[in-house]
Amino acid sequence: MKPAYTELGSPLAEPIRRFIAYKRALNRRFDCEEKALHLFDRYLVERGMADAASVTPGVVEAFLASRPRQRPRSYNHLLGVARRLFDWMVDQEMLVVSPLRLRPRRETARRIPYIFDLLQACRLLEIAAALPDNNRAPQRGMTYATIFALLYGLGLRVGEVARLTRSDVDLSHRLLVIRETKFGKSRLVPFGPRITARLTTYINLKERQIGALSAEMPAFSFTAGQSIHPGTISQTFHALVPRLGLTLSAGVAPPRVHDLRHSFAVGTLLRWYREGSDPAAKLLHLSTFLGHVNPASTATYLTITGDLLQSAGERFGRFAAPLSTGGVS
Repeated sequence: MKPAYTELGSPLAEPIRRFIAYKRALNRRFDCEEKALHLFDRYLVERGMADAASVTPGVVEAFLASRPRQRPRSYNHLLGVARRLFDWMVDQEMLVVSPLRLRPRRETARRIPYIFDLLQACRLLEIAAALPDNNRAPQRGMTYATIFALLYGLGLRVGEVARLTRSDVDLSHRLLVIRETKFGKSRLVPFGPRITARLTTYINLKERQIGALSAEMPAFSFTAGQSIHPGTISQTFHALVPRLGLTLSAGVAPPRVHDLRHSFAVGTLLRWYREGSDPAAKLLHLSTFLGHVNPASTATYLTITGDLLQSAGERFGRFAAPLSTGGVS
């Protein structure tokens, strides 16, 4: 196994450092992009590039070819990171012209997430709560049931739940403090009495087991001082899904843990329709709650379901009824 590569050492090392610093000054986390740029830097070092002029279109194309990406979206992300770096270098007059000539791959099919309804989500929590303890994971069932309740009931990202500390859970004010999220921003997420009861029961049980939790201790952990890894949460979810007996509609992808967040977004929109609210007027509220930079990011979560179509159709029918009967002049 190759050792982890952490130091930048190519002719583009300094521009890469400055570019990353520039992005983070704009309050971007830029973690995945930084890893991609480190891969590019390592490739240039291994190929013995002497200076920036040596980074030709052929070299950039060879780097992209050396990082096989089966999915167009994954390939386009890597391509986009390289493109933004070179465009920034051109703007900073470090380069006269970008050496990147390749075009993005066409995305022919988009993954359709599985949307859990309330009964399916409740069944998931029941099955999770019944998970047996083991030597490495005491109170395993209660822990995962609480985690999945937050993912579905509040639309959190799995990494956001995994990073919660005891001080981030404010039971008296019914607030979660979500720190340093995907877009480098922190936010407050309010929750209602059911989540309050579930979190209170979980924390009381955990403190009876190991003693009072200090402010910096992970809210969800099996090992002292170490939070449950998001990948472990995802693996547990995938192990439970077959027991739900779900039926997938044509074109819908097998459920993954992130679909609980999609389900929250769709469920919120559906509830607004049924309450008679204007979803378009409230979309910014949902976007803020989910921690998105703008409503356009939220729109990708709003998968059209049969219930949504029915609710939207009923609302349009009420709107159009006076027109069909001549009630509006």
